[in-house]
Amino acid sequence: MNSSFQILTRRDFLSRSTRLAAAGALAALTDVPFFVKKALADGSIGRPLANGRVKKLLFVFLRGGNDSLNSVAPLEDDAYARNRPTIALQKNPDWSYAGGTPALWTPSGPKGPTYSQFGIPLGNGFAALHPALKFMVPAYNSGELAVIHRVAYPKQSRSHFDSQVYWETGVPSNSAFREGILYRTMLESGLARTAPLTGVSFQSSLPMILRGSAAAMTNLTSPERYDLSGIPDNATGGTKADLFLRAANQIPSAEKRDRELLQLQYGNLSDTLALFQDLITGDFKKQFLDDVDTDGDRPYNLFPDSNDNNGGWKRSPANDPSKYVIPANDYGFIKNLKSAAVVLNKTDAIVAGTQLDGFDTHSKQGGATGSQARLLQRVGWAMYALKKYFSAYGDKCRWEDVVVVTLSEFGRTSKENNDNGTDHAEANVMWVAGGGVKGYQAGQRSGVFNCGPSDPIAWNTGDTGTMFGVDKRYLKRATDYRSVLGEIIRDHLGASQEQLNRIIPGYAQANEVLKTGGTQTRDNTKATGELGLI
Repeated sequence: MNSSFQILTRRDFLSRSTRLAAAGALAALTDVPFFVKKALADGSIGRPLANGRVKKLLFVFLRGGNDSLNSVAPLEDDAYARNRPTIALQKNPDWSYAGGTPALWTPSGPKGPTYSQFGIPLGNGFAALHPALKFMVPAYNSGELAVIHRVAYPKQSRSHFDSQVYWETGVPSNSAFREGILYRTMLESGLARTAPLTGVSFQSSLPMILRGSAAAMTNLTSPERYDLSGIPDNATGGTKADLFLRAANQIPSAEKRDRELLQLQYGNLSDTLALFQDLITGDFKKQFLDDVDTDGDRPYNLFPDSNDNNGGWKRSPANDPSKYVIPANDYGFIKNLKSAAVVLNKTDAIVAGTQLDGFDTHSKQGGATGSQARLLQRVGWAMYALKKYFSAYGDKCRWEDVVVVTLSEFGRTSKENNDNGTDHAEANVMWVAGGGVKGYQAGQRSGVFNCGPSDPIAWNTGDTGTMFGVDKRYLKRATDYRSVLGEIIRDHLGASQEQLNRIIPGYAQANEVLKTGGTQTRDNTKATGELGLI
């Protein structure tokens, strides 16, 4: 009898069947030969430190084009409020907006609303944080959060599709290039051949930033459904899985020239299944709590998954909707964020991330409250929750080992439109956080870059100033987003400069000035280069 059809023990059956099923899954994922690059000797991506831990990255893509001018508002630019009559943030007359101080923490106490209605002073005498981003303040004041305003790239596209591709591939103005920045980073690590997990995303489909033809990164819509056939982890699902694997086991496999390599990859995927099985019954289901009385309202659940554990809503006074830390009844993003954090903390994955949709605020955007504010609450709480989680529960990855970075394809128009919203524009804001990030330093610098008149590329005020520096309508960039990502990939993850030149090709082009700064000749705009964030 052909060995492919012989009777197997249950252990052998499950082991071999899982591998065969994995083969089918991989065949569906890619239509190109599956190969991986050899580890390069000049970098240290994914290599353990002396303490045994590895530097890692968590990304969050804010899709739709987040409005940077309300996220980090230039309150001292008189053109700001004048051109945004219904959506501009306001000052609190009882707060100081002078420079030289930390950001203002605004505790609510047990009886007050969680969020205020006023821009939060960032201490540089010019900029204010949106009140919905209040929970970024602890990381900012500890010097572990950098706020980078006016981020874009040369000849900015205002197409969602094109600009998202450019941000994720790192090759602006080349829509034919289809390999993601973090995908190429994982290839350069040399681990794609041997490690079950390197790059992981939690969202509806694998994002471009992790996509490429030489290795398959992992995407999950839900960790509880991590199975080759999407079968739930319960008794009914187990029966269905057995039938599926039994059928798959009857498929004989011919010898192939690349059989050894394919078997290795199938084995890696099979090992990945086992990793997630352990996490599903363990950390994915745990409730992680804050370790301090954050807001005068007792410790919060770091990753709320219901109204009952969302901030102080159920506490005294009970059922107060102003006590939610994120909007009620919508916990998908926080669930994905928790999954990304757990994977980085409990496995050898180097990169994990997710996305938050909805930032295309053409109408009824709102100011201190409204549609953008509800989205920003999730972003602000995400930064707080991640800092506390990796600090209090860190295992393979602690707060000092991780960098969290946000991305968004473009900003919004400086002048609000007739529908009380904003349209597609250019420069945006990025937030970079982590225990090794260099942000605010008392007496030396604020943690805000490119949002003040004394910055290296100064913010010029008025209706002919920086807010209208491009086509008299759009916020003008001061930093190329590739310089931010490049610094993280090299100085945090451990790429060599030679590797970085391959991961982000602009680093090898003198006219892009991504490292040192200068004039980017493609559109004759001055850019800072790297900011010294790590």
